[in-house]
Amino acid sequence: MPIGTIKSINERGFGFLAAEDGVEYFFHRSSVEGGAFESLTRGSQVEFEIEASTRGPRAGRVRAA
Repeated sequence: MPIGTIKSINERGFGFLAAEDGVEYFFHRSSVEGGAFESLTRGSQVEFEIEASTRGPRAGRVRAA
């Protein structure tokens, strides 16, 4: 699983993370495992999977690293 860092997150239920290679991915609160969306903060390290979406690749199965 790729490792990334939370770049931004908001109260509306989504955010962006940067993979180790610098590529940024969108993620939605429904993609965060274990209902841990509220525990994520800017700078948090996470593991994630890259999923296809109609708007391009996004992060799925996001969890704390």
